[in-house]
Formats: sequence, C-alpha cells, structure tokens
Amino acid sequence: MRPDPDGGAPPLAIEVNDLTVAYREQPVLWDVDVSFRQGALTAIVGPNGAGKTTLIRAILGLVPLAAGMVRILGRAPEDARTEVAYVPQRGSVDWDFPTSVLDLVLMGTYGRLGWFRRPGAAERDRAGEALEKVGMEAFAERQISQLSGGQQQRVFLARALVQDARIYLMDEPFQGVDARTETAIVEVLRELRARGNTVIVVHHALQTVAEYFDEVVLLNVRRIASGPVEEAFTDENLRLAYGGRVPFLRSAG
Repeated sequence: MRPDPDGGAPPLAIEVNDLTVAYREQPVLWDVDVSFRQGALTAIVGPNGAGKTTLIRAILGLVPLAAGMVRILGRAPEDARTEVAYVPQRGSVDWDFPTSVLDLVLMGTYGRLGWFRRPGAAERDRAGEALEKVGMEAFAERQISQLSGGQQQRVFLARALVQDARIYLMDEPFQGVDARTETAIVEVLRELRARGNTVIVVHHALQTVAEYFDEVVLLNVRRIASGPVEEAFTDENLRLAYGGRVPFLRSAG
C-alpha cells in the first residue's frame, strides 16, 4: 500500500471484516477479511462456487450477511450507493426488455437524478460520450435485444460510466466477449484507474491477471490471499485456491 503525501496510508475504498454469507445454512463465504485500495485495478479470482459473485453482492448490500461488516469509503453500503457503479453478469439481465441502447445507458443517471427527474440534454450528452468511449455510439437507437453478446457487455459498461462513481464493481465483464470488446474494456478500466477510480473485477482468465490488474484477491469460500499481483498471485496460492487443480500456472520468469 503506497503512503500518501502526508506520510499515512491512503484511505481504503472498501473494507470487509469477518464476513460470512450462507444460503440455506451452507456458508458461501466464511470469515472473509479483505480490503480494496483506492485507485487500484483489482481482480477477484477463484474456482466455480468460490463465492466471488457473492462477495460483490455482499459489498453492494444485495445479500444478507450472517456475520461481519462491510464499509465503503468508511460508510455503510446503503450510505454510499451513489459512489458505486455495478456491472452484473450479462447472463443475469433480461435482454428482451424493450428499450434502446441509449435509454439503457441513461438509466445509469437515475441514481443521482432521482426517479422524479427525467434525464435532460446534459445526461444525454454524457450517455453519448460513454457510448463513444466503448465504441457503441452508432448503436444508440438500436434495441438491446438486437445486440451481440460483446455489444451488450459494452453497453452495460457505458451505463456504469455515466454513473460517475468512485468505485466500479464488475462481475465477469470479459465473459463471452470477442477480442475487440476485451481490448475496449481493458482500455476503459485503465482510463478509470488513471482518473483515480477504484475498479474491482470478478475475473476468470488467470492468464491475463498479471497483465490487466494491479492487485488480486484469491478466494475459495475463505480468502486465500490478497495484495499486489506480484506478491499474492503465486503458484502456491493458486494451488491453495483451486485445490491443486489449477487450470493455469504461470511459467517461471
């Protein structure tokens, strides 16, 4: 963790302490302690069923906690909603809902506008800029059901961008996308980091962790390891997280 100019540690974006989440009395996360540094790109990795999505949802206050505490910028999740943008898994969305690409992106402005104010010219301009940033400006009037999987993911990312949040939580944004979309997403993530935003990504492809991210959390119901990629993303920790069945191990050097 880098010191701030005054000599102290920078404030944390998110703190998770003693977190336990259970479904039907079966723990999905058990006694998890982990923190996320402001201004970092962090990957959450682990095998299927490790609790990665549940951790994101717990941070957002979307699932009940059996024990523990979450703080976002030092506040309870419900008091920091406007500071956080969320990109869920694409498969969890009803893409047959009759709305256009532009209207879907404009929904990202509702949190700060409130439900009783309609988006105006300023919000439409921001939505257009976000669509341009992800290469989807030409599709603004298209129905979302007519988009490919990669296009849908880029539109969801644009919706998150217009929220103008300080923290971005993304659940497998690279899943099922083509190489062009993956490149576009990585560029946006790096731009967010350059602006000082915190970006936390549930990530599946272990071979790109070191290339894309600054820090990593290895999870398998419990926290196995976390910290800078060069320290925490080791073969030993990967074996612990995946129970010896590691789909990818970094080559030496």
